[in-house]
Amino acid sequence: MKRKLLSIAVLVVCGLSKLQAQDHVYSQFYNAPNYLNPALNGQFEGDLRINLIYRNQWSSLPGNQTYLTFSADYKMPSLGGGLGLLVTSSNEGSAYLRKLNISGIYSYSVDFDNAVLSFGLQAGFTQREIDYSKIVFGDQIDPIDGIIPGAVSGVTLPEYNNKYFFDAGAGANLVVGSFMAGIASQHINRPNESFTGSKTTLPVRISAHASYRLSLDPYNMDDNAAAVIPSVVMYTQAKSSSVSTGCQYKYKGANVGLWYRSGTKGGSDAMVVSLIFDLFVRRDSYDKVRLGMSHDATLSKMQYGNTSGTSEAALSYETTLPSRANTFPGRSRRSNSRRCHEFY
Repeated sequence: MKRKLLSIAVLVVCGLSKLQAQDHVYSQFYNAPNYLNPALNGQFEGDLRINLIYRNQWSSLPGNQTYLTFSADYKMPSLGGGLGLLVTSSNEGSAYLRKLNISGIYSYSVDFDNAVLSFGLQAGFTQREIDYSKIVFGDQIDPIDGIIPGAVSGVTLPEYNNKYFFDAGAGANLVVGSFMAGIASQHINRPNESFTGSKTTLPVRISAHASYRLSLDPYNMDDNAAAVIPSVVMYTQAKSSSVSTGCQYKYKGANVGLWYRSGTKGGSDAMVVSLIFDLFVRRDSYDKVRLGMSHDATLSKMQYGNTSGTSEAALSYETTLPSRANTFPGRSRRSNSRRCHEFY
């Protein structure tokens, strides 16, 4: 009953006119590269890459939050980079606050002797929709018995239950030797997301990330060589912020990671365990299927026993198209630096 009332309290707050929320973040940020930073679009070994990632957050709470992101990016050497498509869908709470974003991405890369610098631009449209009939307001709750069956709220609801707006983002990423760092900004046009006539701008989300690939065999530059990859990812949006730190151990087709994520104001949020397996790898034509899994153990005041934590699953596919297999033989390096895909 306590957990149910907690959910109701959250929905009462969310049911008011502004309904402003923060963007979700993925624990498997490396398996959602285009969501993390549009500059990572087209940064992979083959010609075509397709990613799918699903997040089920706090599954034990009523009205849990679910997120799904699909991306596809295609290398375009004639344009100096790649073109991509990013589709993100979310469903938050028992009020069915849904959000759907569809964006296009263009990225451009510049190669130096020992570095690769890439830039990405993202633009698209977002739809937000809410089912007001699912919201429970304060005048529908009895302080002793809880929800009053059949009670009708006297709250005046907004005239509209959906909103469409243009949304844009940009990012940059730099790989120097075995070090990678990037920064991205989303909602840079600060779109109005309000369901009412009043203006409520979506806060800019800034993400920054850095990784270092420490090879356990310094004489082997192959992507499958044993390596430890420590990383840090930082997010900030309005008054909300988080920092994820941890490392992965990568060897051949397996990758094991352990992460700690802090919450706003420095509190603990979660410990994350991740597993990645590269399946059906064909080196002759370069085909790869990747399966990723992770689980967050909640460390915040909400407690793991109340939430059952958060789980993610990711699936990706990379391939070399037959029509281009001989056009760019060997995918030769134009610099001595590693590439983004070697850090995850």
